[in-house]
Amino acid sequence: MSERATAIRSLHDLGLAAWFGGSLMGAIGLNGAAQDEGSTEATRDRIASSGWGKWAPVNAAAIGAHLFGGGGLLAVNAHRVATQQGVAASTTAKTVVTAAALAATAWARVLGKKVELASSTDPDDAEKAHKHPVDVDKARRQLAAAQWAVPALTGCLVVLNALHGEQQRPSEQVPGMWERARSVAHLRD
Repeated sequence: MSERATAIRSLHDLGLAAWFGGSLMGAIGLNGAAQDEGSTEATRDRIASSGWGKWAPVNAAAIGAHLFGGGGLLAVNAHRVATQQGVAASTTAKTVVTAAALAATAWARVLGKKVELASSTDPDDAEKAHKHPVDVDKARRQLAAAQWAVPALTGCLVVLNALHGEQQRPSEQVPGMWERARSVAHLRD
């Protein structure tokens, strides 16, 4: 890659950093603080729900920045994806892990809203919760798993970013492109 893509790479990397770091801090710090400070399950749920609710718009912006930057990097590096051995495979892996992280994030938000609604003291929320009953204990267990899946998956994305960075070294590009050309020529024979 001869041209710079600093703005796109920054959006990609900063978005992922916020997504990973925020989810990890929430799973450890916010949920831990709610556990320490809440005298009842409902109080702990309200504390955690309040914090996660405040984080949600920032997290959405971080995810959007990461996805926009990722699309831009894919466009800028399309030639390498097509011609350098290993880059298409790592790009595919990164796409699959990103989709899984997005799904885990969305599922955590849905479960979080269910728990929030069930633990709310607002009469309107109580009416909604009554109309749409939920197994709160099951939702809490699933939420805990989903909230840990997000930093695990986004952490994998950080590792795949490191791999992509290594694949961009000139010492990796030329042999990778040569190996790719050889394998394509071998398939044609």
